[in-house]
Parts: sequence; structure tokens; C-alpha cells
Amino acid sequence: MEFRHLGNSGLVISEIAYGNWITHGSQVEEETAAACVRAALDAGVTTFDTADVYAQGKAEEVLGRALKGERRDGLEIFSKVFWPMGEGKNDRGLSRKHIIRGAEDSLRRLGTDYLDLYQAHRFDYTTPLEETMRAFEDLVRQGKVLYVGVSEWRAEEIERALKIADEMGFDRIVSNQPQYNMVWRVIESEVVPVCEREGIGQIVWSPIAGGVLTGKYRPGQAAPSGSRGADPKSSHFVKDMTEDEALLRKVAELEPLAAEAGLSMAQLAIAWVLRNRNVSAAIVGASRPEQVRDNVEAAGVTLDDALVARIDEILGDSVRRDAALTRSPEDIRNLG
Repeated sequence: MEFRHLGNSGLVISEIAYGNWITHGSQVEEETAAACVRAALDAGVTTFDTADVYAQGKAEEVLGRALKGERRDGLEIFSKVFWPMGEGKNDRGLSRKHIIRGAEDSLRRLGTDYLDLYQAHRFDYTTPLEETMRAFEDLVRQGKVLYVGVSEWRAEEIERALKIADEMGFDRIVSNQPQYNMVWRVIESEVVPVCEREGIGQIVWSPIAGGVLTGKYRPGQAAPSGSRGADPKSSHFVKDMTEDEALLRKVAELEPLAAEAGLSMAQLAIAWVLRNRNVSAAIVGASRPEQVRDNVEAAGVTLDDALVARIDEILGDSVRRDAALTRSPEDIRNLG
């Protein structure tokens, strides 16, 4: 395993992080989830990312039990807050009430006294940003949160948060968690330049595009059994890609490139993400331990410029680059 600083902060994290969105508490049994966590630990992964909304708290509980008995100071545990956790009007968003209550609940479910990183899971247009920032700052001063980050925030939203932090004397955000992979590059034009300038690192999710970049989905064929695309509970997350036959044909053309580099398709995709100097970690998920063991082999891999250029040539206009595709819900009252 290789390690990187989280942005310009002093926190060092594994460049492959283990995440349990969709899988823990819903898609796989707890015994399998624990085996995946064990495979990650055995491979040297120290960074684990989750969120309260994943399986409505069950994912945090499963991860907490899977990590029980591990030396806490040897781990970096991340969670997030924003999405609805109940039917109440204050059970969502980034109000002080929801952030404080959300943090307390996450700590309880994870079985820990503190979170290494607590992230605003989306931007909240209905709450003053000063209120949000002060609530996070209070958690930091109480020792319940060590660092603060955001997820899927636009460049101008990150800049607003930094300005408030500087004016009010708060700790600055140190990370952003966006979707980022070979075919989804919307952060490159605006978010990454701001974050590089301000010392904010990216902890990227979906580096293999929900499994699409592994080549498992074939044009004109049904999604393979056991895949995300075949699961009624999760297929909608990848439907746009798995139904794009032109994209699937292009992904198939990447297979010889991966073979030439001595990499699996997943390893190629993850290594491609990690070559971006602003990326602090790539989050991988798994429904089987062998997937974890395969993915972590991307740590420390260097892709040469010629290979990267060939990838770009093959994918062509299938790559999404529009910064406006990063957006948060405008009305949290209708979420859920």
C-alpha cells in the first residue's frame, strides 16, 4: 500500500480507501462485508469511508463491527451528513441541528469516539453556510471530528466555504469527495484547479464507474449475475452507462491496453485516477474479498503518458467534462 497526505493537511491516508456505499447493510450479507473489510486491512488499507445515509445507518453499523478490535489510531474513519435520515423536517440538510445530531448518531453506529473526517455530503442551499461551517467547527473543537470535508461541491461553493472559514477563524475544509473516473471528468476544469490552489485533496468515488470500466458489461448482453447492473436495488446507478452500447464497445477496446500494462481492467482504471496529483485517495467498494485484493494492486502503479493518451483516444467523446454536471438538490424538503 502507498500513502498520501489528505490535501495539504497533516493527515496521511492510504491511497486506496475502502468504501461501503450500496454494499454493506443492503447488497451483501454481513459476513461477506466483514470479509471484504478484512481483505482491505490485510492489504494495508487504513482509510474507510461511509455515510449515515448508506442503508439508512446500517452500513455504518456493519463497518463499525467489522473494525472492532482494530487499533483505532491506526485507522482513518470517514463519514458524511446531508441526506434524509428520517421523515422529520430537520432530519436532512446541513442545519446545525442535523449536523450535530448526525455526528452523534454516526459515532454511536461506528462505535468510535471520533471521526477522522466528517464530510458535508452535498451543498445545502437552504441553510446559511456560516451556520453549517460553525456546526462543523464546534465538532472539531469538541474532539468528535478531526478534519472537515465536503462531497460533490462545485468550485464556487468550495471557495465560499474557505472564505467563511478564514473570516471566522475556523479550520478550513481539507477534502472534496467527487465522482471521478476515465469517463466522468467533470471536476477537472474548475474544482481541481481551485482545490490545488487551496490545498484541498480529492477522495474520489466510483473510480471504476460502478464496474463499467472493468469490462464486465457487454453490448447487447444482459448484466452478469451478481453485478450492480443486475441488482434491482442498485442498477439505476449504472443504467445510463450499461445501456450506452457505444461506451461499452470503447471500454472493451481498453482491454488490450490493460493487458499490455500487466494490469486488470479495474487496476488500470484506479491507477488512471491516482495519477492525478490532486487525488489523495480512490475509494473502492466490493461485494467479494477477491475484488478488494485485485483493486488494491493499483496502489503505486505508474501509467506512462503514451498509455494515457491511447486511453483518451479510445474513449473520445464518451468522456463527460461539463462542470455543471456537479449539482446538489435545491430543495431538501422534497428529498427522501
